[in-house]
Amino acid sequence: MNSARKRVIRGASLGAAILSLAAIAPAHAEGSWSSYISNWATGNESRRWSDGNNDSVSTSVGLGGCSASPTAFRNVTLAVYKDVFGPDDNKGNKNNNCGTNSWGDLASGNYYFSVELINQNATGFRFSATSVYVKY
Repeated sequence: MNSARKRVIRGASLGAAILSLAAIAPAHAEGSWSSYISNWATGNESRRWSDGNNDSVSTSVGLGGCSASPTAFRNVTLAVYKDVFGPDDNKGNKNNNCGTNSWGDLASGNYYFSVELINQNATGFRFSATSVYVKY
């Protein structure tokens, strides 16, 4: 076998190896954003995001630096909604103790999260978080 043919075979083998490694690379989130929350009451809504469901990443909301008033922060109940014509579709409520909650791999659509309860109450409290991280 001549040296030019050997180089072609080696090049093709290397290309196949690179393609196979790319196929087993870990999935990355389709999108994410970060922000903060300042003095929200129940019913306040986050910005919207568009999930094309181009991956199998779970939609999650993470909170950090949480506080409440007029008493100390204990927890906040969040809900993720799919923005649809008519009443928006609630994908589930999750209690958050200033950590991260996951709603699973959601279908394509436009989403947002809402504060449903603060310290297990629907009224009378305000909530803040120095960091908010949404991954989808």
